Amino acid sequence: METSQRQNIISEWLSWQFYEMPKFLFGVWKNYIVFASNYFSLPILLKSLFSPWRRYRWNYPKGFQVGEFLSTLISNFFSRIMGFIMRIFLIISGIIFQIFVLLAGLVILLLWIFLPFTILTGILFALIY
Repeated sequence: METSQRQNIISEWLSWQFYEMPKFLFGVWKNYIVFASNYFSLPILLKSLFSPWRRYRWNYPKGFQVGEFLSTLISNFFSRIMGFIMRIFLIISGIIFQIFVLLAGLVILLLWIFLPFTILTGILFALIY
């Protein structure tokens, strides 16, 4: 009876260590990837890459006034340039964060899978030396 219970405990642990927890870790990893995508909203930033920053726009004058027209044109142009620069910065930050999430998830998953082997190797190394 004791032998079957030990085998049952060992099989339960193996199932948990190598099936259930990696499945759970994949779910957590997926949630972080979705969070990073939503937090930086990369698709929206790409769609609005050349839009004015914070929707700052100046209206053009009604009549033909060259000075006012050029002033408004330059102001709107700089607002779009500032929006482009800020969005590029946010896109690069989002991509870097997404790469970090992918690498961190992969490292955590591999560490979890190889943890029992690492502990066993450490115990054997300690017993031998």
